[in-house]
Amino acid sequence: MDITGTTALVTGANRGIGLQYVNELLARGVAKVYATARRPDLIDTSDRRVTPLHLDLLDEKSIAEAAAVATDVTLIVNNAGITTGADLVTGDLDKIRLDMETHFFGTLRVIRAFAPVLAAHGGGAIINVMSVLSWFANEGTGSYSAAKAAEWNMTNGVRAELAGQGTLVQGVHLGAADTDIMAGRDVPKIDPAKVARASLDGLRAGSVEVLVDEPSRIVKAMLSAPLGAPPTASDARAVR
Repeated sequence: MDITGTTALVTGANRGIGLQYVNELLARGVAKVYATARRPDLIDTSDRRVTPLHLDLLDEKSIAEAAAVATDVTLIVNNAGITTGADLVTGDLDKIRLDMETHFFGTLRVIRAFAPVLAAHGGGAIINVMSVLSWFANEGTGSYSAAKAAEWNMTNGVRAELAGQGTLVQGVHLGAADTDIMAGRDVPKIDPAKVARASLDGLRAGSVEVLVDEPSRIVKAMLSAPLGAPPTASDARAVR
């Protein structure tokens, strides 16, 4: 997909990986970026091509309203996310539900709202930013891992369902990026700009899956390994 002159929408665009997607899209010549957040007043609008827009993954009305405004988009970047840190057995069920509502249902709501918009413009593309924790869980990551695993298979299902309208659906996986969500965690972290660059390079090449860093490549390769062969300790700590 050639994104030059196109219109994109990025969720969670006020900071971290989402902000880097906005910057990289602008650098690659898009005509407009709808930069969405729960607080659009935090969006940097110094570039006239950036249009701030309110969108909350937990608020279906806000998603519908965003889709009614952004009727010219051909690329959706589903980046917004959280982590509650809840364990599955002893954790607060409300926090576990929040992880699932955000990463699975919230992302799916955005896709459902914008799929007709993309179809009207020939198909376009959807990028879902996920995690190495889509593929394994560790103490302290159970809720997040389950939500990301659900998002991963949802991405696979959506890819099959939207193929007929010509929409490319890309899944992006990474270990840890140097963002606010990872502040205070003593693990190797990559520059969040690397995520956006790798993803958009993959989009240009038609890649449906992008493994940004070494932890994501190692863990993905281990999916065929026997149970009881866990990732290394450094991989296990690498959450987005």
